[in-house]
Amino acid sequence: MSSNSIAAPFALSPARLHWRDDNAPEAIDYGDVYFSRENGRRETEHVFLAGNQLAERWTDWHHPRPFVIGETGFGSGLNVLCAAHDFLIQAPDHARLHVVSTEQHPFTREDLTRALGHHEDFTDLVGALIEQWPPALRGIHRLALHERVTLDLHFGDAADSLEALEGRVDAWFLDGFAPSRNPDMWSERLFAALAGASREGTTLATFTCAGIVKRGLRQAGFEIQKLPGFGRKREMLGGHMPALPPETERRQTRRRLTPWHIDACPRPARHDEHIAVIGAGIAGTSVAHALARRGRRVTLIDPAPPGSGASGNRQGALYIRPAAEVNDQSRFYLAALQHTQRFLSRLDPEGNLWHPTGVLQLATSDREAERQRRCLEHWQLPDDVARGVDREEAQALAGQVLADSVRHGLYYPGAGWVSPDRLCQRLAETLGITQRRATLESMASSETGQRLTLDDGTCLEADHVVLACANGVEALSVSCHLGLQAVRGQVSHYPLDETANALSPNCVVCAGGYAPPAWDGIQSIGASFTPNDRDPALRAEDDAFNLIELSRTLPALAKALETAPPLTSRSGIRCASPDKSPYGGGLPQAAHWQQVYAPMGFDATRVPDAPGRYQPGVWASLAHGSRGLVSAPLIAELLASRICEEPLPLPDTLVDHLNPGRRLIRAIIRRETLECPTD
Repeated sequence: MSSNSIAAPFALSPARLHWRDDNAPEAIDYGDVYFSRENGRRETEHVFLAGNQLAERWTDWHHPRPFVIGETGFGSGLNVLCAAHDFLIQAPDHARLHVVSTEQHPFTREDLTRALGHHEDFTDLVGALIEQWPPALRGIHRLALHERVTLDLHFGDAADSLEALEGRVDAWFLDGFAPSRNPDMWSERLFAALAGASREGTTLATFTCAGIVKRGLRQAGFEIQKLPGFGRKREMLGGHMPALPPETERRQTRRRLTPWHIDACPRPARHDEHIAVIGAGIAGTSVAHALARRGRRVTLIDPAPPGSGASGNRQGALYIRPAAEVNDQSRFYLAALQHTQRFLSRLDPEGNLWHPTGVLQLATSDREAERQRRCLEHWQLPDDVARGVDREEAQALAGQVLADSVRHGLYYPGAGWVSPDRLCQRLAETLGITQRRATLESMASSETGQRLTLDDGTCLEADHVVLACANGVEALSVSCHLGLQAVRGQVSHYPLDETANALSPNCVVCAGGYAPPAWDGIQSIGASFTPNDRDPALRAEDDAFNLIELSRTLPALAKALETAPPLTSRSGIRCASPDKSPYGGGLPQAAHWQQVYAPMGFDATRVPDAPGRYQPGVWASLAHGSRGLVSAPLIAELLASRICEEPLPLPDTLVDHLNPGRRLIRAIIRRETLECPTD
C-alpha cells in the first residue's frame, strides 16, 4: 500500500514578485496582479464574500460542523483573511470556519509580511498566519488562525490537491490568475474536482467570465449566472451546485478498487455528544485536546496520570527517518513532523514544553551515507525542512567532535526535543476534558453509541470512543486484525558536572540511539529497542547498550558518562504495527470484512463492490512506536476532523495508508487466518 503518486521535487518554487509603489505584489511569471489595483479588499468583499452570500449564510449558521470555504489560489491570503475577519463578526459565537486553499507558488514569509503589513484590523489574524507560515513543501499544511478558524494550505497543483481532498465545501472562491495568463490551472480536471468536493447547494464566485470557465463549470454540473463585476470589470460569475454530483471518474475508479476505504464515520458528532478517549499518553491526550478545542465534551480514561506510560520520558526527539525513495509511510511522517512543529510552537510559544534546537541524523557508515544522499536526491526537500551536511558542518551544528565513523548527516532545522510527560499533562488540562482514573474493562454497542464498563464498577455511555491505549487495547477483543507488537525501550540518565556538561550536544543527535542537549544538568540517552518484550524491570545491560550507541556518534560525552554515577533509568512499552506505520481511523467490523472480501483470497483483482463496515463510533490512534511525538498530533487532527465532519488534514492516499483495516485486507489476500470475534 505505497504510492509514488506525487513526484519529486517536494520543494516548490516560491512566487517571484514585482512590487508596485503601494506595496502591492504582481506575479512576474504570470504578468498579473494578485488583487485589484483600485482596492484589493473591496474587490474581495464584492466578488467572493457577497458573490457567495456569506453574510446571510453565516448569521444563521447553527450546524455542529464548520462552514467550509474552498479556494483556488491563496496568493497573499487577502481573501482568506477578509473571510475570517467577517466570519468572526457575523457568525454565532459557537460557529467555526474551515478554509481549504491551494497554492502552486507560495509567498516567502518576508513577502507575505510585506503584502499584509498595512491591514491593521487584521493584526491578530495576520500575525497567526505569518507565525505559522509553512515552508514551500508540497502537501497539506494545517494552520490555526483563531480558535474558531482553521486554514488548510494545499501547496501544489490545484487540480491534484482538490482531487485528493477528503471533505466537502460550502462555498468556492475561484481565484488564481486570469485564464489567459494561467490556462493550465483552469482545466477540465479542476472543474471536475470542484464538483466532486461540493455539497448540494454549494455556491461559487469568480472574477472571470471567460468562456473556458463558464463551459467547464456547466459541464461539471454547476448552474452559473453573470453578476455585476468590481471596478473596471463589468461582469463576474456566480453559481451553485443544484444537486449532489457524482464523484470524479478518478475517484470512482480508485474507490471501486478499494471499497473498504469509503468514509467510516456513520454520522457527524453533535455539539452535545460525549466522546471517550481511552489512554492518556501522547496519542490519547492529543486526540482529547483536538476534540475539546472543537467544543466537544471529552472524558479521558486511564488508570495512571497523563504521560505516565511510554510517553513519560523527560526528553524525546522529534525524529523521522525518510525512506531513500518516496513512499506513503515517509510522506506521512514528513507531513506529521511539519504539523507537530507548528502545533508545539502554537501550544507552547514560551518554550517550556519543547525546544527547537534542530535534529541531526548522522550516518556512521558509507552505506548509510549513500542512503541519505539518495534520500535527498529523490525527495528534493526545501533546506528549511531538511538538508544534507558533511562531517565538518555536522560537527559545527552539534558543537562537539564527532566519532571518526561519521560520514554524513541530515539536518532538520525546525525540529528539536520535547518533554513528553509535561506535554501530555498540558494537553489533558484543556478546557472540556474530564479525567477518569480507571481501566476500561469492556465495551459494547448501545443504541446511542458505546457502553463502557470501568474497573471501578461504573458504566459510561459514549457517542464515540477513541482507543489510544497502546498495549491495553488487546484486552478489549477488538484488535485481532491489528497485529500489534510490544516493543520495550529504556532511556538512561546521567548527572553532569561542569566538564561533562560542556560535552553535551547543541542539538539532538541521532543515529542508532539519540542524545538531546542536556537539561537541568542531566543527560538523557536512549533508547534500547527490544521487540516482543513487556518486562518493565530496569536493566543494566540496556544502559550499557545506550552508552555504546552514544560512543558511535559522541565519543567524548560517552567516555565522560562511563564514570558518572547513573541516575534511575526509565523503561516503557511502545506499540508498533507490522508495517511500522501507525493506525488512525475507524475500526473495521472484522468478521464482516472477512466474509465480504473473501473472494480476494483467490484472486486479489476480484474486489467485491461492497463498502466495508466499521464499528459504530469506534476509532483508533494506535501503533505509534518510537515516533509518537511526531505522529500522534496529526493523527489526532485526522480523527477529530472525521468525527466533526471537517476536511481532512491529509490527502486521500495517506488517509487510506493509515486505515486500521489495512492488515486485515492483506491477510485476506494472503489467505492468512486471523481469529476475530463475531461482530
